[in-house]
Amino acid sequence: MKLKTAIASLAVAGSLAALATPAMARDTISIVGSSPVYPFATVVAERFGRNTDFPTPKLESTGSGGGLKLFCEGVGTVHPDISNASRRMKKSEFDLCQSNCVKDITEIRIGADGIVIAHSKDAEKMDLSLGQIFLALAKEVPNPNGGNELVANPYKTWSEIDPSLPNIEISVMGPPPTSGTRDAFVEIAMEGGCKQFDAIARLEDEDEDRFKSVCHSMREDGPFIEAGENDNLIVQRLARDKDILGIFGYSFLMENSGQIQAVTIDGVEPTPENISAEDYPVARSLFFYVKKAHVGVVPGIEEYVAEFTSEGAWGDNGYLVDVGLIPNPRNERAEIAKRAKTLEPMTGNEL
Repeated sequence: MKLKTAIASLAVAGSLAALATPAMARDTISIVGSSPVYPFATVVAERFGRNTDFPTPKLESTGSGGGLKLFCEGVGTVHPDISNASRRMKKSEFDLCQSNCVKDITEIRIGADGIVIAHSKDAEKMDLSLGQIFLALAKEVPNPNGGNELVANPYKTWSEIDPSLPNIEISVMGPPPTSGTRDAFVEIAMEGGCKQFDAIARLEDEDEDRFKSVCHSMREDGPFIEAGENDNLIVQRLARDKDILGIFGYSFLMENSGQIQAVTIDGVEPTPENISAEDYPVARSLFFYVKKAHVGVVPGIEEYVAEFTSEGAWGDNGYLVDVGLIPNPRNERAEIAKRAKTLEPMTGNEL
């Protein structure tokens, strides 16, 4: 019995040591998550590493969903400290965090971004409605021959959707399902276009699951191409092929404005003013999430958060504006910065 007790005690001690060891093993902030937030976080991280005594944080572009999954897997320095997201954390993700003892999570909304559809500067500039975007990219669409039935998407060229559009094949590169950009695109653009068709709009009240399935399912027969999490690869392809369109965050359009141009949506250009005023049809909020349990274990987390939420970074004239961030209103920034300073935890009721 004494031997069993001793072995059990050693096992417990070994487990505690295994948990303690990673806490000593990392002195660099680990950040994962959204590709649209990645450029902003990278700029902050580089300045932070250059202007403080802390190492430059390590960033990985995993997509919002992939990043939050990693973030919520547990506490300890084998897990990330911060997760970027180009959408708000889902209730299911919050619950996953709680179930894995990731209890105190601080949500920080850093500003806004527009999701753009863009193509080469050499292409004829296009204007698309949300309805046309849905018809081009949805897995199922209303029967072009009339009636209320939904059929597998038959459209091969833009001109088949509307004769005023170019007579070229529909070919659109976009993010995978793990991406917050994909989530926001289907929820805002695809669902917005979906609702323009009465046969589908009625489903929202009659069968919400079916409605979501129809509106959020992208076609899988070739015209929509999943391009991974690296938006720069999409930009490079657009620059080479004027007949291909791409979906990504506004910051990538701004960074590459010499090579690509935006498609207007319902006649509205994706400009900072239009995105901030919510006149642009496909705008979304950007966030990052902080694991409070890692503060004091991994050095520099509080200081990194303070740098990101400083007026010099995310303010109206801050350096993040230069790389495409649409700032929060001043009074909202002040309130968020106050919560960020104390790392006030979410309750879950926000979701």
